[in-house]
Amino acid sequence: MKIAHVREHGAPAGTPWRLAAALDADGTQWLDLEAARRALVAGQPARAHNSALFRQPITTLDAHLASGMRVDALGDLLDAEPDEPMDASALAFGPPMVSPPSFRDFYAFEQHVGTMWKRREMEIPEAWYRLPIFYFSNVSEIRGPGDPVWAPRGSSELDYELEVAALVDTPVRDLDARRGEEAIGGYLILNDWSARDLQREETTVRLGPAKGKDFASSIGPWLVTPDELADARRDNGYELAMTASVNGQELSRGSWSSAHFSFGEMVERASADVRLRPGDLLGSGTVGTGCLLEIRDERLGRYLQPGDTVTLAVERLGSLTTPVVERPA
Repeated sequence: MKIAHVREHGAPAGTPWRLAAALDADGTQWLDLEAARRALVAGQPARAHNSALFRQPITTLDAHLASGMRVDALGDLLDAEPDEPMDASALAFGPPMVSPPSFRDFYAFEQHVGTMWKRREMEIPEAWYRLPIFYFSNVSEIRGPGDPVWAPRGSSELDYELEVAALVDTPVRDLDARRGEEAIGGYLILNDWSARDLQREETTVRLGPAKGKDFASSIGPWLVTPDELADARRDNGYELAMTASVNGQELSRGSWSSAHFSFGEMVERASADVRLRPGDLLGSGTVGTGCLLEIRDERLGRYLQPGDTVTLAVERLGSLTTPVVERPA
């Protein structure tokens, strides 16, 4: 199942997002889930008595999770016969979670980590191989597909980071890695933007990252439930290609299956002694070659500039495109 927040192109400012599910594998036709709920209750009123899913309007995925239901419960709405499916070409897509409660970003790909430490003429610390390391990022600056991004004040080294994110959809605490992925309702593409010059200064005091990271995070275009990926499972991830392109030129390519840590291990680490809440996001960290800091000199020769268009793509998760613009006055 693919789940997205949508509204028509050209809808008035402030038009609320609608929660929709894809009716085909390519995401070209979409079902309005609130319209589906109303149709199913009209055809069989007892549904509203038998299931909480049918007793309240379907608004956003945020509200659905807050009501105590998991992502896969929405599958019961796919029984509806849509009067008029929505065509993707007529829709704008929003972030799959509008306001996630928290966002932890991990550091799970050895190739990327090794490149970063090699630049410092050092080996990867032994602790990295034992501990899934993460930092907290800013959930107030979540962007969706097509939403512009700009370099923050004082930065001229804007970089993309090609990642996968997992959405936690049930409360957990101290969950073992073997069961960690049971807490995940779906996966989506994540661009963990970086201002490398600000980040470089901050790391000299060994605290952070802070302003080098928290100005924007892009997610989308939709949430894909784990069952859609099951046949591609390999090692600690999935044998699915991850690519990044700037202005149509592919610069980065890797595979999710090359992750050193699984999302189950990340859930175990994140939930140790604390509660994870429905809607929390966990980022994988950057796949090998998945940022300009690694491949700028040989591939592009510069950092991102206004006028660039960045597209991240992950097989079966879709593609996430972002225009880079001048920082607003």
